[in-house]
Amino acid sequence: MADEAKQDSVISPDLLDILRCPEAVHYTDKGDDPGRLRLVHDCWLVCDDSGYKYPIRDGIPVMLIDVGKKYKDVPEDELPVPPPADD
Repeated sequence: MADEAKQDSVISPDLLDILRCPEAVHYTDKGDDPGRLRLVHDCWLVCDDSGYKYPIRDGIPVMLIDVGKKYKDVPEDELPVPPPADD
């Protein structure tokens, strides 16, 4: 069952390649493609440009600025796995 939960939360590489942080995408000082995201713990999307961290719940990225901002100061190794259900 744990494998099923992990599999459900993994995001496809194609989707990861097109998603951008909705905050950092507007930055003009971060190069030609700001807001790129990295997958962390198979259930978080992290933007190095903004520092925002977005949870992936049931395979769906929660790309709300308020949610990403909430976890900005949480170190990556302290992000809850799985992400909390309420934000």
